Amino acid sequence: MRSLVRLFKDEEGATMAEYALLLGLVTVAIATVVATFRGQLAAQFTRAGDSLTPQ
Repeated sequence: MRSLVRLFKDEEGATMAEYALLLGLVTVAIATVVATFRGQLAAQFTRAGDSLTPQ
């Protein structure tokens, strides 16, 4: 029982869990933006690549 109480009072693990949650949210946000603007991003990279290609 005491080890269970110590586990809940330990704040070091909570910090790691918070970072994991934050990383998950950022990942979902980036994936959503990329999925939403996929065509526009592809066109932009194509134009950039075409401008770098020697004529």
